[in-house]
Amino acid sequence: MSTKDRILIVEDEKKIARFLQLELEHEGYECVLEYCGSPALDRIGQEHIDLVLLDVMLPDMDGLVVCQQIRKVSMVPVMILSAKDDVETKVKGLDLGANDYMTKPFNSKELFARIRALLRKKQRQRTIENTLKLQDLTLYLDRHEVICNNKPIPLTKKEFELLTYMIRNRGIVLTRERILEEVWGYDYIGDTNVVDVYIRYIRSKVDEVLGKKYIYTVRGIGYVAKD
Repeated sequence: MSTKDRILIVEDEKKIARFLQLELEHEGYECVLEYCGSPALDRIGQEHIDLVLLDVMLPDMDGLVVCQQIRKVSMVPVMILSAKDDVETKVKGLDLGANDYMTKPFNSKELFARIRALLRKKQRQRTIENTLKLQDLTLYLDRHEVICNNKPIPLTKKEFELLTYMIRNRGIVLTRERILEEVWGYDYIGDTNVVDVYIRYIRSKVDEVLGKKYIYTVRGIGYVAKD
C-alpha cells in the first residue's frame, strides 16, 4: 500500500489538470484526475483520498455544489482552485465547506505550501480523533490499546469497546440498558448483568491494578466515568 498522500484533482481543463498532476507527483504525492464533478464524488465515496483540488467551473455541475456534496459524506480537505476571484464566490465556497481557496493563475510554491498546511492539519486532527484520555489513561482507538504511564493495559475487544464508550460519555450517568444497547447492540439477547460483569473485568485490570478509580457505580441507575 502506498504511503504517499493521495490528491484528487477535479479540473476540466486537461492541460491544467495534467500540469498539476506532474507538479504534485514531482513533490511526492499520488494524484488521480477527474474532469467532472459527478465521477469525482463517486471516487470520494469509494476510495481513500487525502485532499481534493477542486475547480468551480465544471461541465456537469457547479464546483461549489460538488464541495457541498463532499461535505455530506467526507471531511477530506478541499482546496478550491478557480479563475473566479470575486469575494462572493470565495465566501460561498468557504461557507460550503472548502478549507482553502486559491485563484488562477496561482504560484506553484504557494499552492504546495498550502497543501502541506492542510495535510498537516488533517494529520493532527486524525491523531486527536484517534485517541481518548481519562485521567492518566490514553486509549489509542486505531490500535485498540490502553496505555497508562507508558505501560500497556491488556483488554479484550469487548472490554475495550465498553471502556471507550464510557470515556466518550464521561460525566454522564449511563444506565445498564443504554450501555447494553450501545456496546452490545439492539439485537443482543441477554441479561443486563453482562454489563456489571464487564465493568468488574475492567476494574480488575485498570482500577485495581493502578490503585485509582475511573468508573463509578451510581446505585440503582448504572455507571459513570469521571476525570
